[in-house]
Amino acid sequence: MDTELDQRSIAVIRGLALDGPHAARSGHQGTAMALAPLAHVLWTRVMKYDASEPEWADRDRFILSPGHASILLYSMLHLSGHGLTLDDIKDFRQWQSATPGHPEVGHTAGVEVTTGPLGQGFAHGVGMAIAEQSLRARFGAEICDHHIFAMVSDGDLAEGVSHEAASLAGHLGLGRLVYVYDDNHISIDGPTEISLSDDAPARFRAYGWHVIDLGEAGEDLDALETALLDAKAVTDQPSLIVVRTHIGYPSPDYTDHHEAHGYALKDEEITATKAALGIPDEPFYVPDDVVAAYRECGLRGGAARAEWAARLAGFSGDRAALDASLARTGVDGWAAKLPTWDVGDSVATRKASGACVSALADVVPGLMGGGADLTGNTGTKIPGDLLAADNPAGRQIAFGVREHAMGSILNGMALHGGTVPLGGTFLVFSDYMRPAVRLAALMQSKSLFVWTHDSVGVGEDGPTHQPVEHVSALRAIPHLPVVRPADANEVNAMWRAAIDGDGPVAMILTRQDVPVLDGTADAAVEMGAYVLRNGGSNPAVVLAATGSEVAVCVEAAEALAADGVAARVVSMPCWEWFEAQDASYQRSVFPRGVPTLGVEAGVSHGWYRYADDVVAIDRFGASAPGATVLNELGINADNVVSHARSLLA
Repeated sequence: MDTELDQRSIAVIRGLALDGPHAARSGHQGTAMALAPLAHVLWTRVMKYDASEPEWADRDRFILSPGHASILLYSMLHLSGHGLTLDDIKDFRQWQSATPGHPEVGHTAGVEVTTGPLGQGFAHGVGMAIAEQSLRARFGAEICDHHIFAMVSDGDLAEGVSHEAASLAGHLGLGRLVYVYDDNHISIDGPTEISLSDDAPARFRAYGWHVIDLGEAGEDLDALETALLDAKAVTDQPSLIVVRTHIGYPSPDYTDHHEAHGYALKDEEITATKAALGIPDEPFYVPDDVVAAYRECGLRGGAARAEWAARLAGFSGDRAALDASLARTGVDGWAAKLPTWDVGDSVATRKASGACVSALADVVPGLMGGGADLTGNTGTKIPGDLLAADNPAGRQIAFGVREHAMGSILNGMALHGGTVPLGGTFLVFSDYMRPAVRLAALMQSKSLFVWTHDSVGVGEDGPTHQPVEHVSALRAIPHLPVVRPADANEVNAMWRAAIDGDGPVAMILTRQDVPVLDGTADAAVEMGAYVLRNGGSNPAVVLAATGSEVAVCVEAAEALAADGVAARVVSMPCWEWFEAQDASYQRSVFPRGVPTLGVEAGVSHGWYRYADDVVAIDRFGASAPGATVLNELGINADNVVSHARSLLA
């Protein structure tokens, strides 16, 4: 039942939605105003959380997928006692404030995911629901029993990534997923009808979702609560609640106006709107009784958290597996289970990675994932059962041809906790995943991206499938380790670093077999670059390469040595790890005054920070057997020797 305090609380939230962007002279007011009643119901009547412990593992998760409405989330976090102060709200969108323009996980307590690009939050939630379902199926409801709630917009539903994620969520029967579609009929350019005529309820029913169409109920608190509770009760389907809201409500001039999507309501409009709301015309008005009521709600989950902590302490199942899953690592001694290879073996790094994944499955209990319809090709097969609606404990995920959603789902799984998610496809299709990969780097989610068929060595499929610029493009993303191992033993080291780490890793792997080289076993792969072949105390030239081209450099160095030229070979599996080392180590790998030749079967972009010349492929590939394409485009020892001699000359 609505009370006077309920309505005043909603008015206060709407007032903050006006004042935050107005103080910043930037932001989005209208959506936050329209969604204030829904947020109020969620945070005071429905969600399970404890504001004093924002990272409690069994809390409900909340995602604001239209992150431009961030002032709404910040208002809820302030009122509920998550640590945001009113001064933080006043500092909205300012330098180093706790209230940036779009929510950022790890930056503001209570923010579960970084949302900004539309559709990503939608897909993140699907990943969270997969993780919740898996933990509950494997360890029991006494350890994991919560829901994923999200507000989603017409923009989220228009983006292709949401279609892919919604399809998979329905297929998997993710019953703990409850989304509310803010059907406000407004886009930046005008009414949504100018570009959108979808029947969203019908579309989601076709995906296998449980759909509740509330119609004009955006202000009806009891109807919103009933719908949310009904959706929570559905255990075998994700739920979509469709509710018609009115952007900018109750502004006399900007309700249902497309300009209310942004920063439209200024001094006079704010005064008129606050009069309609029945609150004082003063900035950042938050009365004590509203705060007190919200703080009580914010702490209400404390008892449930304490009960959960007691159940966790008394857990009688596989405690080692549970602890390793929650810590997102392996059980004691896990690294010793990784396979090793002998010098002279010849194995594609994708196959070596697949052997590592198989070995890790038993000792990294949170490991989950698969391929985008390329599981066998990418070495992302996890032994055991396939995840399915009737087998929620399965750890192998059949993502289907859904690269966009796969990347975002990995992020959601990683942020939820309890899983170490991996997903594989061909490197050329990393373009489809780039928004999710960029967010993984920004959020530092422990998402493991397995990309195979890493060069023109792909061969007959031709230039559409031969990545030449992709490694360089991925290296341009800040804080994303891009690892291109030279051989199977470097793959072993790559996986050790990935499981030990806390953030994302991009794994770049060959289709073709490459030799296992002398010196890669137990090498300092984690340093990013190391001397594989010294070439004597005073090398005349350094040959530096990544991936399959390291073997080419070893062959070239042997040819140069036969002619009396001492060549050092440097394996550079990860530039980002190398950049993190101190200057003295970097100089020990690349000595001053010694010319360096870089070698990589991709574009030369970026190499000149290390090399004086580069053997590279600054063009698209061609359709022919992979070895032929590599040779014809100059990725061979003879060409490396020729360039080294020219460099010395």
